[in-house]
Amino acid sequence: MEFKEVVGRRRSIRFFQPWRPVEKEKIQIILEAARLASRAVNVDFHKAIVLYRDQLSKEDLDSLKTPTTNVQLDTAPVCIVWFADLSAVPRMVQAGAPTLKELVNVGALPPTHGWSHAYVDNVIVPQVLKPIADNPATLAVITAAEAAQASCVALYAAVDEGLGTLLTALNAEAVKRITGHPDHLMLLWGQLVGYPAESWEAGGQRPREPFEQTFFEMRYGNPFPRDLRVVEKLKEAKMIQDPAPLPWRQEEIRYLAQMFGLPL
Repeated sequence: MEFKEVVGRRRSIRFFQPWRPVEKEKIQIILEAARLASRAVNVDFHKAIVLYRDQLSKEDLDSLKTPTTNVQLDTAPVCIVWFADLSAVPRMVQAGAPTLKELVNVGALPPTHGWSHAYVDNVIVPQVLKPIADNPATLAVITAAEAAQASCVALYAAVDEGLGTLLTALNAEAVKRITGHPDHLMLLWGQLVGYPAESWEAGGQRPREPFEQTFFEMRYGNPFPRDLRVVEKLKEAKMIQDPAPLPWRQEEIRYLAQMFGLPL
């Protein structure tokens, strides 16, 4: 699938085929994509633990739920639990930023831009990384933001593999008990993965605020001009698709409710 269509097809799928397992190969592809996501100073900010619904007890599965996640957790075969690793930057400082120096070695950070091992040792570690590591609030914000990038790439990889997916809240205490993750891993969310029971359109592309309310040029309040010719090109590339609600969506929900025995 072309990238623009992957972006356009992404929906938060909430009805999964509970009877159809997800191939382990596709889970690996999702994780491989996340591993290659953008990351500041080449730090491994993210960690993930893959949970399989059918290998959890009913008590454990139920304990993961929040008020809005019952149906999708019952039906999604896989939940990838994403964490931000709060020890990543402190470990980087203590070790002297070896993975950042690797970028210098391979030419990703070239001397033309001022990079060298000495620059890493004398500037980046003491003036950039150590202040972050020493400030818990800053460390949490930066680590979570960087780790979130990986989970977003994982979403698009799942869509590209023909799967349904969404990011969802999980009960933090239950996650801790089930996974036994160390305290330096901060829970972000779960990524549910499975084959969709609803149509992939899921009622249409989600509503968003007007383009000009979000993007600006040179100064805040000066809207970036939206070229309608570009919009038409993106429609042709299937990045911009028919908006929700599609006319048959409510009927689809009624049938899904009957199939899963859910209230309306």
